[in-house]
Amino acid sequence: QVQLVESGGGLVQAGGSLRLSCAASGRTFSSYVMGWFRQAPGKEREFVAAIRWSGGSTYYADSVKGRFTISRDNAKNTVYLQMNSLKPEDTAFYYCAARSGSYLGTGQVENAYWGQGTQVTVSS
Repeated sequence: QVQLVESGGGLVQAGGSLRLSCAASGRTFSSYVMGWFRQAPGKEREFVAAIRWSGGSTYYADSVKGRFTISRDNAKNTVYLQMNSLKPEDTAFYYCAARSGSYLGTGQVENAYWGQGTQVTVSS
């Protein structure tokens, strides 16, 4: 019912920056949260950041706090993840997610919608 398409991934050197985009289309809901997760090969999916669509409250994993910024553009139905000071440990496949209600995070993904993901690779 809701389609999410990520873009903006790529290969950068440590210390560099990337901005990921997630465009939403199809049916939506008036109260929901959108955010980003990531998963490296052989590792579990990890919460990165989330933003409430109304109000704009943001939430970050401790590992990215101060380096990543999540934002939204209501007119474009798009959420962004600005990633600065990238580290090799940030290398992962990044997924956009959307969930009805006020919560999206670790253990809070029930009935969430997911994008196809985009690869982020940070070289040493």
